[in-house]
Amino acid sequence: MARPDGFAYEAHPDGPVRITHRGRRATVLRGDRAARFLTEVTTADPQLVRARRTGDHRRGNERTGRAHPRNRG
Repeated sequence: MARPDGFAYEAHPDGPVRITHRGRRATVLRGDRAARFLTEVTTADPQLVRARRTGDHRRGNERTGRAHPRNRG
């Protein structure tokens, strides 16, 4: 599985956290979700945490999906 890249975040002083992917807004976290994100990003792999929070991460089933009869072309 490839390591996610291109994610960045900005924590605003009034609370929300904006997560971007290659310069485009991916999501905005507010309240409790923002606080949990900020503590998790300091303890784990920051790129992986950001990818997980935005839902933009590989799930590991891409190879098996290619072999499905519906996807064979």
